[in-house]
Amino acid sequence: MNWSVDFAPLLPGPFFWIAAVLAAVLVGLLLWRRSRGAALRAAALAALIAALANPTLRQEERESLANVAIVVLDESTSQALEKRPEQMRAIRADLEKKLGAIPNLQVKWVDAARPNEGSQGTQLFADLNAALTDTPTDRLAGVIFATDGQVHDVPKSAAALGFNAPVHTLLTGRPDEFDRRIEVVKAPRYGIVGQTREIEVAVREAGKKTRLTDSVALRIRRDGRPDEVRRVGIDEAVAIAMDFPHAGTNILEVELEPATGELTPANNRAVITAEGVRENLRVLLVSGEPHAGERTWRNLLKSDAAVDLVHFTILRPPEKQDGTPINQLSLIAFPTRELFSEKIADFDLIIFDRYEHRGILQLIYYDNIARYVEQHGGALLVAAGDDYAGLTSLYRTPLSPVLPAGPTGRVIEEPFKAKITDDGAKHPVTRGLPGMGTNINATPSWGRWFRQVEVRPDHGRTVMKGAEDRPLLVLDRKGKGRVALLTSDQAWLWARGYEGGGPHTDLLRRLSHWLMKEPDLEEERLIATATGMKVSLERRSMETSVDPVKVSGPAGETTEVVLEPGGSPGLWKSTIDVKLPGLYKAETNATSGQLTAVAHAGTEDPREMSEVTATPDKLKPINDATGGGAFWTRASSLLGGENDASKVDLPRIAMMSGAKVLAGTGWMGLKDREAFVTRGVKLTPMFTGLAALAALLFLMAIAWWREGR
Repeated sequence: MNWSVDFAPLLPGPFFWIAAVLAAVLVGLLLWRRSRGAALRAAALAALIAALANPTLRQEERESLANVAIVVLDESTSQALEKRPEQMRAIRADLEKKLGAIPNLQVKWVDAARPNEGSQGTQLFADLNAALTDTPTDRLAGVIFATDGQVHDVPKSAAALGFNAPVHTLLTGRPDEFDRRIEVVKAPRYGIVGQTREIEVAVREAGKKTRLTDSVALRIRRDGRPDEVRRVGIDEAVAIAMDFPHAGTNILEVELEPATGELTPANNRAVITAEGVRENLRVLLVSGEPHAGERTWRNLLKSDAAVDLVHFTILRPPEKQDGTPINQLSLIAFPTRELFSEKIADFDLIIFDRYEHRGILQLIYYDNIARYVEQHGGALLVAAGDDYAGLTSLYRTPLSPVLPAGPTGRVIEEPFKAKITDDGAKHPVTRGLPGMGTNINATPSWGRWFRQVEVRPDHGRTVMKGAEDRPLLVLDRKGKGRVALLTSDQAWLWARGYEGGGPHTDLLRRLSHWLMKEPDLEEERLIATATGMKVSLERRSMETSVDPVKVSGPAGETTEVVLEPGGSPGLWKSTIDVKLPGLYKAETNATSGQLTAVAHAGTEDPREMSEVTATPDKLKPINDATGGGAFWTRASSLLGGENDASKVDLPRIAMMSGAKVLAGTGWMGLKDREAFVTRGVKLTPMFTGLAALAALLFLMAIAWWREGR
């Protein structure tokens, strides 16, 4: 039960207080004049004021609510070092015992093991906020963190916490820990293929200030090059040249020699990954007879920021004479000699769109294009219409040795849907095209085409078929270069959305970038990725089976890994567990030569392992602002030995009420919030009715009697 007195004045507030002031003045005047019966008059006036105040006795039936203490246990990666796991188990056991002995206290345990979210570090306050969502702050007695002190989301002020309760820290580890690490000061995110970019790293020391040496050895590893060793000073920024030999991910690893007595060598490695990008690719597009889809290739290539496009359209052959003045025939003369003789090697891709040999290009230029493909590694794409089937076909020029299929002379004009072949289901140009479905024998959902040139494949791979199952798209490697032949000029129907359209953007962009040797579109490819201490291998191939992969680790050990089918045509996968952090190199044989890939295994969160020595400094501002404290928990030699992690020295815990300082030497306090819920209320008037009137009249009468004597 809880008792209290409430007041509900019978007069409005201002009138009540005016009456109280007048009564006080009158009593003061009587006392000053020493009037007879002044004390009795004062009592009568007090009774009158009390009656006007209308006091009520409030009787509440209350049910006490338990205080809540939240214990946040840091289970991050740095807490796995040395003997901290045993120390954490001992801390939890001791806290369960001590907190369990405090009456009316509910304990909420939070295991703060954050998922991998890049370089987020230890996010203890994020886990605390999640626990506070179902915890009333008016019942919160305190928060206890069991951690090494390396917390990366500490609020700037206690007001940001959203509660008024002490925050205590129980520190794992030792005050005299020492560690050395590599810090990446500056690193590029990308670089131009064939060039180098500069990175900067520095060696940092943390913990005890005893410097063991003035210089340390750094080992620099680059893919395909011997290791480089340098001697560098502590806290000295070191510049290292990073090569970009190929497009895609390029990796450089820097390893620091371990120091005697340091906490862990896990952060003695730094891996810099950066994307290699090619300079703008140059494409020459030559259009022949104008047709409905003439701008399809132009629009696609112009929309690609990585492509510099040179486009010419041949509107009329030179033998056509109709009297038109020369200065009105064209805006720009076709620079055939410059394009196809002097600067042909500057282009990455040449496209002939419905072009036929009508005397514009001399035969020697076609021969230059063939040598450009075979000897210089160039790329050629022929998007053919009915022009490819006639006597002026490009196949009847010196280009024929590099073209993958010859025309039969027949043009098929009937509706058909393009389909993916068995090779096309594996090839990166056509694999997984939107609308093809999961089964290559099923009818695709894209729209129909209506014209196709019948060809006879001589070599290469047919990845798409069309009318009468004739080759529609043929891809081939010729010498150092690549060639593609599209035997229909109606891809523009997909672009216009006819019968629902089709994946023209995906198909044509993949096709052009495969021709220009985009690494992600290679038919034979080995990919290695690492997540934590797991290395995943992915092999893409056009073959029906693949060789095992040899994986070389940072210590020189090798493992042979057999890949399993990956669930889709041309894909094999496998994942292995590795023991040591570092750079892993995967190698396997392919018909095109040796395939290699590299991946770095190690901590999933570089920020988490950047600083690992235990410290109270990061949480100290919050501890001080909330009245809490920080305590080292490693037992001293008198309490069980420095090497016995199962022995911990925790402070005494007390429940306190009204105190502002809740921590001291050897003890920490929790705030008793005295929270309750009211189950019932009983109100009893104290100065109303006949009893109050009789008391008032009695006091007035006795005062009158005293004055009359």
